[in-house]
Amino acid sequence: MTSPRADPRPQPVIGQWVEGIETPVVNERAVRGSAGILFLAGFTAWLIGVMTGDLSVMRAFGAVFALEMYLRLFLGTRFTPTLLLGTLLTRPQRPEWVEARSKRLAWGLGFGMALAGCLALGWLGLPAVIAQTVCGACLALLFAEAAFGYCLGCELARRLSRTPPTLCSGDTCTYTPPRRGESHRV
Repeated sequence: MTSPRADPRPQPVIGQWVEGIETPVVNERAVRGSAGILFLAGFTAWLIGVMTGDLSVMRAFGAVFALEMYLRLFLGTRFTPTLLLGTLLTRPQRPEWVEARSKRLAWGLGFGMALAGCLALGWLGLPAVIAQTVCGACLALLFAEAAFGYCLGCELARRLSRTPPTLCSGDTCTYTPPRRGESHRV
């Protein structure tokens, strides 16, 4: 494997170049670890808000989550705290490379949901149930990513893109599952 500095291609904002792959990629295992960390913190904040009615912890998490997604989208995947922690925790595992552009759409959705939740809780002064619903939907997507490897943004990129991704989590880009009642073949 060549070092990133020896690669003549410019360093992408999202992802990295890996030898033998012609598009910038991210390590899906690290992303799932990061999603698990964010889910745990977000669910705790959401639960405190629902149980006590005190939304200050949820507001703080919403701001941290929006900052995390902003960093991923605009400054790069090398500078995001939970992704670095996810990379560290999954370091002993073999990387599962997925296309960075699919994750860009997923993180854009996360950033939009975080902004909507923060706006609902702060400047717009909407009822707490609206912000809690937006936060709950975002948490459901984080849980699906962490637990099952399901990425809504990746699925949307796969279905809506003019050039569908070729490297997807769990090889879902090229794998066709068996019909009901049929068994999996190796």
